[in-house]
Amino acid sequence: MRISRRVLLSLWLVPVLAVAGVYTWTDTNGRVHFGDRPPPEAAAHPVEIKLNSYSGPPIVSIYQDYQRANAAGGKRVTIYTATWCGICKQATAYFRSRNIPFREFDVEKSAKGRKDFQRLGGRGVPVILVGDRRMNGFRKDSFDKLYRD
Repeated sequence: MRISRRVLLSLWLVPVLAVAGVYTWTDTNGRVHFGDRPPPEAAAHPVEIKLNSYSGPPIVSIYQDYQRANAAGGKRVTIYTATWCGICKQATAYFRSRNIPFREFDVEKSAKGRKDFQRLGGRGVPVILVGDRRMNGFRKDSFDKLYRD
């Protein structure tokens, strides 16, 4: 079995990047700096790095209801919304115009909606579930692909 140089390099870099810290400090002029090596005279603080990606909590329990509905051949659509959300209104209007049956839960007014939204790790509305797949936000073409596939 032959391993490429890129694979070896990436395997070597992962621990190095994980160990390498990022620090923040303020200089005498009041400017904030970031770097991997703070100056010795500065009071530097480590920065917690959060990747801009989503890997929410397991949502198996929430999806069990939807999987049962999909077993019958239908795709259950559930949307978590808020009354002030214009994108949520666009999504529900689109569903109605296409005669797509859906369940709507307002995360601010419905206890079940709020609880499910929190278990899904929701950070913004709308969150749309199509069967066992999830969509954050709403775009017609993205939803159509998700609903069709």
